[in-house]
Amino acid sequence: MTVPLVDHLALTVDDVPAAASQFEPVLLALGYTRTDAGSIVFWTCPRESELIFYPAREPGTGPHRHGRVGWQHLAFAVGSRAEVDRLHEIAVRAGWTIVRDPKPYPRFTPRYYASFVEDANGIRIEFMHNPPRESTD
Repeated sequence: MTVPLVDHLALTVDDVPAAASQFEPVLLALGYTRTDAGSIVFWTCPRESELIFYPAREPGTGPHRHGRVGWQHLAFAVGSRAEVDRLHEIAVRAGWTIVRDPKPYPRFTPRYYASFVEDANGIRIEFMHNPPRESTD
């Protein structure tokens, strides 16, 4: 049996254009393609899954507070520690707040390397690299 990948992830944000401009440099660097469709913006990755932004039904109800019920974070697995560092810098230049600078996380695995950033809506993402045990990277 094949386990399906996530088809799409939809997020509600206070200001779609502002959120899109903050996410865009990161998602373009990850290979996503942007599409604007009325009041929503979505990005499609090469594997056909999507990340979609919807406007809040009740403006001014954000930002999301990390640790509350709901969103925790989304992790993007990348091919190297250098790629984690590169994406982290792209996010910071786009206005993301640093939650944790890139560093090893041996409590997950001895090879785990990641950074965490958060946007103006309180949406937290992680860039992570966790090569297979036999890899030396």
